[in-house]
Amino acid sequence: MSADRRKQIVEAAAKCFALMGYKATTMEHVAKIAGVGKGTIYTFFAQKEELFDEIMRNFIQEMRGLAEQVLDDDKPLFDNMHPLLFELLDFRRQHELTIRLSHEVKEIGTPKAIEGMRQVERAILEFVRRKVQDSLDKGEIKPCDPEITAFVILKLYVAFVHDWDKRGTQPLSNRNIAELFQTYLVEGLAVKDAAVFLEVK
Repeated sequence: MSADRRKQIVEAAAKCFALMGYKATTMEHVAKIAGVGKGTIYTFFAQKEELFDEIMRNFIQEMRGLAEQVLDDDKPLFDNMHPLLFELLDFRRQHELTIRLSHEVKEIGTPKAIEGMRQVERAILEFVRRKVQDSLDKGEIKPCDPEITAFVILKLYVAFVHDWDKRGTQPLSNRNIAELFQTYLVEGLAVKDAAVFLEVK
């Protein structure tokens, strides 16, 4: 019974945070939507921060399930990247919770909302890092730092999908993005046999 009551509270809190954001949500709001007394919430969660952390863990777990559905371990790294990042970023972009938190970050800059959105980005980076590490272990790609490589892949993808459109230019198609990944990350821009010298001062 207590497990059902806890689930009821968490579901109500998820609705509140999605509708009102972190700052505006109170334990009174959660209690009203859950149909319980405020004291009941405190038997499971000592404060609003703990409740929010639970909601973010659930959100990231949902993202993890989506990533597992999309990833194909039989495909090489860059064949996985476009479908993986498209699904995860689209999920983040359309979910009511992250829409509300994104607005709160821009309008108010609530630290806990900022932390929540950073958790989401870290989770996406971890999905990519894990795939990069798998490719390294299989000898599919050159030796590299998986964490830095994951960061570069994510930022490059966001640049192709979101930032490019902001210039008022025609959006890149899925095929364009796949080809650009191939050019910049798989093949590189240097002509064959060209020597590149880096002077370190």
